[in-house]
Amino acid sequence: MDFFTAQDRARRLSARLVLLLLLAVVVLVVLTCVLVALAVVVVNPERMGAGDPLAAALEPRLFALVAGGVVAIVVLGGLVRHLQLRVGGYAVAEALGGRPLALDTRDEDERRLLHVVEEMAIASGMPVPAVYLLDDAAINAFAAGHDSHDAVIGVTRGAIEHLDRDQLQGVIAHEFSHILHGDMRLNLRLVALLHGILVIGLAGRFLLRGLAGGRRRGSRRGGHVAIMGLGVALMAVGYAGTLCGNLIKAAVSRQREFLADASAVQYTRNPEGIGGALQTLAAYRLGSHLLAANAAEFSHLYFGSGVRSLSRFTATHPPLEARIRRVLPRWDGRLPEPFAPTPRAAPEPPSSPATPSHATPLGGAALAGAALGAAAVASVGRPDDAALASARRRLTGLDARLIEAAHEPFAARALVYAILMGVDPASRNAQRAVLERQALPEVLVELEALAEPLAGLSPGDRLPLIELALPALRALSPAQGARFRACLDGLMAAEEAPGALQWALHRLVRSGLDGERRAHRDRRLADLAGPLSRLLSTLALAGQAERDAAQAALERIASVLGVSLDLVVEPATPRELDWALERLARLRNEERAPLLAAMVCCVEQDGRVEPREAELLRAVAWTLGVPLPLGALDEA
Repeated sequence: MDFFTAQDRARRLSARLVLLLLLAVVVLVVLTCVLVALAVVVVNPERMGAGDPLAAALEPRLFALVAGGVVAIVVLGGLVRHLQLRVGGYAVAEALGGRPLALDTRDEDERRLLHVVEEMAIASGMPVPAVYLLDDAAINAFAAGHDSHDAVIGVTRGAIEHLDRDQLQGVIAHEFSHILHGDMRLNLRLVALLHGILVIGLAGRFLLRGLAGGRRRGSRRGGHVAIMGLGVALMAVGYAGTLCGNLIKAAVSRQREFLADASAVQYTRNPEGIGGALQTLAAYRLGSHLLAANAAEFSHLYFGSGVRSLSRFTATHPPLEARIRRVLPRWDGRLPEPFAPTPRAAPEPPSSPATPSHATPLGGAALAGAALGAAAVASVGRPDDAALASARRRLTGLDARLIEAAHEPFAARALVYAILMGVDPASRNAQRAVLERQALPEVLVELEALAEPLAGLSPGDRLPLIELALPALRALSPAQGARFRACLDGLMAAEEAPGALQWALHRLVRSGLDGERRAHRDRRLADLAGPLSRLLSTLALAGQAERDAAQAALERIASVLGVSLDLVVEPATPRELDWALERLARLRNEERAPLLAAMVCCVEQDGRVEPREAELLRAVAWTLGVPLPLGALDEA
């Protein structure tokens, strides 16, 4: 399944689940109304008179009053939980007792985890997520968030202590699959909806507790009976609704776990990694059950079953044996000894080609005019072992001082400032003056210290360094973050002639910090000819110095897309490019694949893609929510 199809499927599945849960709420409302109304009639026989008891119980005014109360409880409960989770995966990690993993940690297990997460993120072409450590001896992990910009990877202490590097990489690849396939937002919506239903039962429990206190104060007996009936009804209906919701949640979660396991094999080309992690988990005496008080609320987020289930119907994860046989068909059923997982050497990559992806919609492959364009579109959201190896080589080739700086807040700010500063002396002097006025003195000291290692930076290394620095930058205090953003804006304003790459990297930093606004995706490429012409003209002129070649590229793209495009020769300002990108972010999901193919076509007309051009493409694709893996453009 390709990235765009997976995203569409996740949205459709989310809509179906919301509809199912809303139907469950309607049924719960009707049942609650019937039970409460009957209880009221029994307590107050005068309401019944000589008529039918059921008809009296379902009196429209009473029915509407009870229904409105139940709906209000569900909506308010779900809304409160949604607002609590609005910040993204950080709320989930902290609710489970996780702590942010220090980026400069000296613990070998923690450093190994950070390196694996960073490699996977850079290889995938997406922001490096924040990493949280749960001090729990169980072997487990999770990914949480609304999108890739607020995603969090959580891993337990037991996982980093008892899994070797290949196994840990398989687990992290499994979690990245949930991020790339759109499972995270679906999971958080389920949490909010189920919490709203659960609040009905909690309201019933609250009434019963109030009843116990009322008895001690000597309240009326009739009132006690009414409150007891209402409390019992709400508890029974609320917990029954929660059970129904959990059944729906579990059924969906089990299928998504199988998909994530398969994706982990596809990403790493190492079935022994994810398979070995599952085997170690199956043999581990403490298993994957978490000790956090509210672990059950997030049970569908975990790598392994975080809580015990009453039956296979409420289990959010398939049996471990079934998952192992899916990724290791020749498994003989033997497990490693508990607490002593057998180290495994990385196997040779398989010689068979990767599973072919679905055809690119809307003529994306034909549009690119070369195998590179089709391969780039097909690789979106599908990092492989080559991308992971490329990320590992790139990180290994970076100066250790730069990597250390990316992991430290003061130095990370200086590192990003240096990357975004222009190349001509006049602009750099003006930008230096901006930093001297607005930045902290400590940051300026770090800027001077990084001058030497930055001078030897190779083309294509700026984007990975920014990706590495983003977790440290997100950890800035509000005051520090505001100063940092002001400095970024000052650097861009002081640049006399900002190029497309400088703009794209600046935009990438801002979107990595603030996230992109979630625009409603309802536009087609034909509706956005102006923004499309502006962006593609910039890319074509960045990849081709000759105007005629850029014009030919746009004409070929226009003929395939059926969109009238004009070559804009004048260099685009950052404001114009922001305008174009904000409108193109509203493209329908199926329209983004041909957009990416068009972008590739613009820069590879001369038969190659330079490192600067590849960096520009990946930065623009990232801000459009299209994770382009590292190395996807290296074949030209």
